[in-house]
Amino acid sequence: MIWVLAATVWVTVAAGVYLTLSRDVFRIVIGLAMLGAAANLLLLGTGRIGSALPAVVPPGQTLLGEAANPLPQALVLTAIVIGFALVCISLVLMLRLIRDAGTDDALALRHAEPVVDDPVKPPLPRAGCDPAWPPQEGGR
Repeated sequence: MIWVLAATVWVTVAAGVYLTLSRDVFRIVIGLAMLGAAANLLLLGTGRIGSALPAVVPPGQTLLGEAANPLPQALVLTAIVIGFALVCISLVLMLRLIRDAGTDDALALRHAEPVVDDPVKPPLPRAGCDPAWPPQEGGR
């Protein structure tokens, strides 16, 4: 059973990273939600997933024995609620951004970057220019 959960976590992480690296803003938000779901699955796997016994201590005993650990389950339930709220807020902000910018392409959204002559914010690199690597010899 643990191997099935491990494979599920791996597939969820892979799909989340794939979606997060795309240019579509909606896919980016969904990819981040999938990464959160993968973290929830990983946290759920820390409890005993093979046990079907409830986490109730019988009268006269002090240990749970082979019962499932209730703490990871409670943490995952809380994380699911917080993650859902975060995805809802992200979707609303994304829709507002798409409406204001007129596009959902992440690379086209760079028009919000400051202009080159702004004294406070760093400028965008010029077209086709990336930071020089390796560094130039003889000074900065």
